[in-house]
Amino acid sequence: MAGNRTFTMIKPDAVGNNHTGHIIAKISEAGFRIVAMKYLRLTPERAGEFYAVHSARPFYKDLVKYMSSGPIVAAILEKDNAVEDFRKLIGATDPAKAAPGTIRNLYAKSIDANAVHGSDSDENAAIEGNFFFSLTERY
Repeated sequence: MAGNRTFTMIKPDAVGNNHTGHIIAKISEAGFRIVAMKYLRLTPERAGEFYAVHSARPFYKDLVKYMSSGPIVAAILEKDNAVEDFRKLIGATDPAKAAPGTIRNLYAKSIDANAVHGSDSDENAAIEGNFFFSLTERY
């Protein structure tokens, strides 16, 4: 059974280009409820911890550098079938291949600077949400 929560981050490129409000509006218009949200800047160490699953990949160092290059907005979202529905809303990782009207189609600059992160499974949504939020921060 699909879960009702997912995790997202609005990445440094989208925050830096003042797309945060537009992205949050798209999320709300799609029927998601924001359960928790925070604006912060990841240190390289913290970004490295979050993306540790990719540590052996050739793009890891660039990813950590990018994700610690500016502020991000982290959020836990709630909706029935949250992970799958959010993945549809954000579109393909490569904005050139993202469906029209998706967040990445509208606000991403490139495959690397792709505006938002979205959890790829219910299990990862819980892990990623717990990375940024404690139980006392959630409503």
